[in-house]
Amino acid sequence: MPAYIIADVDVTDPVRYEEYKKLAPPAIAKYGGRYLVRGGAHETLEGTWTPRRLVILEFPDLDRARAFYHSPEYAVARAARSGAATGNFVIVQGL
Repeated sequence: MPAYIIADVDVTDPVRYEEYKKLAPPAIAKYGGRYLVRGGAHETLEGTWTPRRLVILEFPDLDRARAFYHSPEYAVARAARSGAATGNFVIVQGL
């Protein structure tokens, strides 16, 4: 059953964030993940949520999604993101 990581990211330092954008994709791919959404236009249809930069990743299952997020490869990317962006990240199981 697929799993998704959904992130709402507020990029505070676009220049530094470029390093994160280079490091994250190989880590995602290593754990069987792929981007479904990576930024782009969006609009709020209901409620007050005003996301900044939305990212949705798909993984084969929850275990692979968790393994990616806690991996040494992604730890390097997260360190690069520190100070360049803040965000909210969730994992959700798909159908």
